[in-house]
Amino acid sequence: MARLRTFYAATAITILIAVSACGSPPTPGMDRGEALFGTCVPCHGSDGGGNEVLGAPAIAGLPQWYIDAQLDKYQSSQRGANPFDTVGLRMKSMSRTLDLPGDLESVSEYVASMPVIPVALTLNGGSVEAGQQAFGLCGACHGAAGDGMEVLGAPPLTGQHDWYLLAQLQKFKIGWRGTAPGDVGGATMRANALTMDDQAMRDVVAYIQTLN
Repeated sequence: MARLRTFYAATAITILIAVSACGSPPTPGMDRGEALFGTCVPCHGSDGGGNEVLGAPAIAGLPQWYIDAQLDKYQSSQRGANPFDTVGLRMKSMSRTLDLPGDLESVSEYVASMPVIPVALTLNGGSVEAGQQAFGLCGACHGAAGDGMEVLGAPPLTGQHDWYLLAQLQKFKIGWRGTAPGDVGGATMRANALTMDDQAMRDVVAYIQTLN
């Protein structure tokens, strides 16, 4: 009996040591967000300015509510589920590393606090005048100045790379975005993209760049 009591006592001590070694979970907030941002840097850059080669958009200074929503969509496979969307698949995998309580909100808070990085024009062939006419449909959700509307879940379009905006319109049109059940905002964007050919997309993107 004495040996049994000794065994139980030793086991309890071992468990206590193991629990202590695990430590407390990280505290959510800006410090945690800054640490987590290290996983974003290889694609989006240390300044959050994006990388065209990797298809990674500028994310610095985006509204926290939008970053929260998009990370949630990646985690739930509303984005990044199409097997041909390699950029989306990469983001979906990354989003699922935010698996501790508060991680998603912490990294989005940190990214939203970063200064916006000016973007350069890279696309040719778009008509600003034609794009301005077509932008009326976009402005209904994204605002006449392209600065977004939280109540509609529509992000700002200004401050974003032209190549990325074009790529997203193309993804909506071919169904890589906006087809998942429950993605109401994505479905609206897909419906709009289906009315546009490549020239119309380039036109509206050219106009959006004048709003920066």
